[in-house]
Amino acid sequence: MQHFLARTQKSGRVYYYFDAGGKPRKEIPLGSDYISAVRKWAELKAQHEVAAAVTTFPELAARYEREVLPNLAKSSQITYKADLKHLRAFFGNPPAPLDSIRPKHIDALLQWKKDHPTTATRLKRLFSVMFNLARKWDYTNNANPCAGIKGFTAPKREVYITDAIFRAVWEQATAPLRDAMDLAYLTGQRPGDVLEMTERHIVDGMLEVKQHKTKTRRRIRIEGELATVIQRIKTRKEGYKVWSANLTVNLRGLRLAKKTMREMFVTARAKAADANPELREAIEAFWFYDLRAKAADDVADEHDDQTASNLLGHGSVAITTRHYLRKGKIVAPTR
Repeated sequence: MQHFLARTQKSGRVYYYFDAGGKPRKEIPLGSDYISAVRKWAELKAQHEVAAAVTTFPELAARYEREVLPNLAKSSQITYKADLKHLRAFFGNPPAPLDSIRPKHIDALLQWKKDHPTTATRLKRLFSVMFNLARKWDYTNNANPCAGIKGFTAPKREVYITDAIFRAVWEQATAPLRDAMDLAYLTGQRPGDVLEMTERHIVDGMLEVKQHKTKTRRRIRIEGELATVIQRIKTRKEGYKVWSANLTVNLRGLRLAKKTMREMFVTARAKAADANPELREAIEAFWFYDLRAKAADDVADEHDDQTASNLLGHGSVAITTRHYLRKGKIVAPTR
């Protein structure tokens, strides 16, 4: 019988044990009466099998990290790895069985991170995705405990980068940062996608973009200011001994790293704030990612919301309106 051990003592008497396994090995005494020992063995074996069938959150997290995470965009991988660390801390000490996690525990998770509402809501969202996968993988048949539990409502970012703020930072920027800022604004793409743009993406007078986050494709006509910027970039690249296909290159002609661009931006922003004290507050509120929203607002003003949505690669104009248009519509007075 599995897990059933019999040991004969020096006295000749036989004692029985249940082998619970583990490290160090644990043996549970069942006594010396065979019939009674078998009865206890059967009870313990049933409990052991139930325990072995239970899937805990750390097991789910390990499979998610192994099979799902590598298929996401790099930026998402970085974010979700950090989020998994928080979820493991909350549901992994001690390991929480998936079948025991209830809506009240999700609410407790939100309260745990209430001082960081954006993070709290993101943790709930990731847990929900993982729990649905657990149902798919037959780890649990329970309903998703996130159902009916509302996360925190993150306030919409209202910062609009005026031309004056843009110019103030641009004037203090290095050549690589100027190129990145101009490309980000004129194409309306995310910072990560801007850094991925290469000369090989220029086809038939258009800059082809495949967005990393959504896999959406866009072909942006190379004309006007964008044509001028790309020509300026090519001219700068000709001055280096090494050549990179990337449109954004550092001061040695090599591909511009995201970390380097971020450091350049922080430095230029600080210099711009010092040089323009009357604009300091607005300059310090400037994030590089705001250039995508500036592109949306400016295109919407010149054309319409749909054109802005098309440039950003959104499937719905409502997404653009809700998250990126910050200036408000231009309207006529009553009279």
